[in-house]
Amino acid sequence: MTSNVMELGEGALLESLLGGDSYHPSEPQTLDETGLSPVVVETLILKYLLQVGSASGREIAARLCLPFRILEDVLLALRSRQLVQHKGQSQLSDYIYALTDLGADRGRVAAKACNYVGPAPVPLEDYLVSVEAQSIRAEVVRRRDVEQAFADVVIDPATMELLGPAINSGAGLFLYGAPGNGKTTIAKRITRCFGQHLWIPQTIVEDGQMIKLFDASFHEPVRSSESTLLKASGHDARWIKIRRPTVVVGGELTMDSLEIRHDPVTNVSEASLQMKSNCGCLLIDDFGRQRIEPAELLNRWIVPLESRHDFLTLATGKKIQVPFEQLIIFSTNLEPRDLADDAFLRRIPYKIEIGDPSLEEFRRLFQGSCEAVGCAFQPQAVDYLVQTHYKPHNRPLRRCQPRDLLQQVANYCAFNGAPLQLSPQLMDRVASSY
Repeated sequence: MTSNVMELGEGALLESLLGGDSYHPSEPQTLDETGLSPVVVETLILKYLLQVGSASGREIAARLCLPFRILEDVLLALRSRQLVQHKGQSQLSDYIYALTDLGADRGRVAAKACNYVGPAPVPLEDYLVSVEAQSIRAEVVRRRDVEQAFADVVIDPATMELLGPAINSGAGLFLYGAPGNGKTTIAKRITRCFGQHLWIPQTIVEDGQMIKLFDASFHEPVRSSESTLLKASGHDARWIKIRRPTVVVGGELTMDSLEIRHDPVTNVSEASLQMKSNCGCLLIDDFGRQRIEPAELLNRWIVPLESRHDFLTLATGKKIQVPFEQLIIFSTNLEPRDLADDAFLRRIPYKIEIGDPSLEEFRRLFQGSCEAVGCAFQPQAVDYLVQTHYKPHNRPLRRCQPRDLLQQVANYCAFNGAPLQLSPQLMDRVASSY
């Protein structure tokens, strides 16, 4: 195991700077501490120079996310073997490097074997340590954490009482009920109940296979004044600090998404959805509407849900064990018992129905939506809407409707150059089209 493991308890100052992180990947001081062989690093340098033509040593180090002092010896070794050459001098006792003809040949062979060019990978072993240290199961969620996470969501106290213990368990969760009542919104807020940030490697290597873990569509990097503190703390640049992820997948989910996907053209692999959501939440939205049968998906996860680890297959055929450390949330409009058998439902211990809002909740939702768009709240207009367009038709109230109806009011007022306001006349107009 390399040195990029937990630094617990060493320096309260560092913890205060980093927001009390339970895991901090320290900057490697030597090539051995990266956990990578010289061949892996040399190959990345050759492929990068083949791509850009020439670059200074510090530019190469920045691209590989490794300290320049580590790469100096590697570049010297490449030059002594006549794979790279100096094209000129750069600042701060550095040089501009370019490939020789022999180096270019080696670079093309390496690129054909694996086209990956980017941050140096992190060994799988280091990733496993990081997941264990940052698991949501290690967090104790209190009532105040849940209330803060749901501060901007109107939710009835009874549902909150059910959600709190379910979130604190870190186990699976079914949210079910009629569409439009905020199941997806609630699921996304759940992640906020845990520690806000965690560290993940941008790329993992195992058995010579490059596995891309960081995914900009799911992972939000922490970009703020804190970045200066991160540099001062000497963190390993191969890792990136992100907001604790909520990976949301819907009808597009396939069984292939649950495995390590290998691109035979580039010979680069991509992590599964479970790996991308580790230490966060994985939301299966609109469960039961996927292109795969619910039973097929549930059978795939029935063992990982209990053992908290999964087995995935690399392109080489090697099976690897990876953590299954996320809160899995199934959001569905259907009854859970209609989707799964008792064996699976036992492994998803919490099933919470998200019902229709009461009239008082409906008013509060309208009031919150009005505040969000800068519109004066008129309770009599909401009462008129309910008495005219809901009760006579036995139409159920839905939590999404205040936001949607108010947006239509805003669109109508903008089109006609009228001030934004709530009125019975506008309620009639937008209700007819909604």
